[in-house]
Parts: sequence; structure tokens; C-alpha cells
Amino acid sequence: MAQVITTKTTDNSNKSYRTYGKKAEKEKKPLFRMTNYILMIIGVVILFVGYVLLTGGGSDDPNQFNEAIFNTRRLVVAPITILIGLVLEIVAIMWRTPVRKKDNEPTTEA
Repeated sequence: MAQVITTKTTDNSNKSYRTYGKKAEKEKKPLFRMTNYILMIIGVVILFVGYVLLTGGGSDDPNQFNEAIFNTRRLVVAPITILIGLVLEIVAIMWRTPVRKKDNEPTTEA
């Protein structure tokens, strides 16, 4: 088993840690994968559609009341669409695709 050694410099001006061993040799992985970005784009499009559904219903004359602001599209459909878009954005951020095992790695099945 490899040993990981972390050292701290004693100089107060430079508070850095250096790591030696297997941990230092790991390659940096991207934060998100292609699946995450596709889900994020779909979520943004759904949010945009929800906000477009909220528009309209105003009156040109301030003395005239327009009943169109109380229709079902603005009170029910648009908020539900926006909530679906927000939930999809959260799922897109949290989604983690499973890592495939390499062919040469031994399996530890019991």
C-alpha cells in the first residue's frame, strides 16, 4: 500500500501544502461531463419557455382592466414549467455518470 505524505511549510508567509505519493499523481478530471451540459442546456430552454409563457396580458390603457392576466397559462402552466426547468438544472448539476471499469482491472466479486 502506498503511503501519502503531506508536508506543511513552516514559513508563515507561504501557507502551502505539498502532497507526495499516489494522491499527487492523479490526473485532473473535468467537473462536468457531456451529459451534464446537455441536461443544463435543456433546463435553460425549459426555463426560457416558462418565462415566455408568463408574458402578455397587459392593457394599453391604464384605466382599462384586462382579464387576460388571470388565465390558466399564466397562473398554472408557466410556474409549473419554470419549476420543471429548475429541477432539471439541479439534476443536471448533481448527475454523475458511472465510471466504466477497464478491462485489465481485476474484479472483486464474492
